[in-house]
Amino acid sequence: MYAIIRSGGKQYRAEVGATIDVDRLPQEVGETIDLSDVLLVADEEVAKIGQPLVEGARVSATVVEQFRSKKIIVYKYRQRTNYRRKQGHRQYYTRLRIDDISL
Repeated sequence: MYAIIRSGGKQYRAEVGATIDVDRLPQEVGETIDLSDVLLVADEEVAKIGQPLVEGARVSATVVEQFRSKKIIVYKYRQRTNYRRKQGHRQYYTRLRIDDISL
């Protein structure tokens, strides 16, 4: 069984026992959260698709870690004008372990 959930404007495939990295959530490590933005719930035979959300569906997850990703470099350059800008960015993420998917 798996579910497609929405968190932070992005969609993720959630399976029981799997871990997913979502944009930072304000919960502490070890807390359990319920994600109610469930767009699809499916098993091997039947898929229930929401319009836009599946009624009564919930995904329970535990916060495993709060972390930052690797640094990416943003470099802007315009030729022959002596214009160069270098900037780094590290995105904040929350790692979730999926505990249960319920309808």
